[in-house]
Amino acid sequence: MALEAVTEKNSRVYEIGRVFAAVLFHVFMPVRYHGVEKLKNRETPFVLISNHRHALDPLILAYPVKSQCVFLGKKELGKNRFVRRVLTMAHCILVDRHNTDLEAMRACMKALRMKKALVIFPEGTRHHEGQMEQIENGTSLIVLRGKAPLIPIYLDAPLKLFRRVNAYVGDPIPYEDLLAEGVNVDTCERLNERMRETFRRMIAEVEG
Repeated sequence: MALEAVTEKNSRVYEIGRVFAAVLFHVFMPVRYHGVEKLKNRETPFVLISNHRHALDPLILAYPVKSQCVFLGKKELGKNRFVRRVLTMAHCILVDRHNTDLEAMRACMKALRMKKALVIFPEGTRHHEGQMEQIENGTSLIVLRGKAPLIPIYLDAPLKLFRRVNAYVGDPIPYEDLLAEGVNVDTCERLNERMRETFRRMIAEVEG
């Protein structure tokens, strides 16, 4: 099922979601992007990571990207067969966060080989706080194996009716030196710490 989410064909479900996002983010739940040119002018593949505050956050991350993105989501979202099918048609890879999910890993690698933008929430679930401290190791493993640019986006608030959310697009997080040491537990944890530090710095800049 995970591999089915990654395809060269454009999804009508995805395009419907994009239209929905355009209306939502311009009228009802306004979103202002900062540094969005870092996405609009960047060729795929790349990996987008963000803190996670609302169920519609994937739309915020994907909306400014020209091509259709692939999303990584927890398998619990697909408990209902119909919902699972819709998510798969929208290019969502459902992953078992608590076990080694080789199929989901293969699907992520396939997405990057096909030059897709891959959207990941490293915390694995939603948190009301803005800081990103509890990071699942799977994100670093995907990035190091996929060797794609890693771009952070900080969301300063959860979506709410008629209240603006700011989405800050950061510079790519460097990790070439870690690649030279190989993909292992140590390099994955060090990349996790770089992600944490990046979001600490972005939060401090925004709040400052």
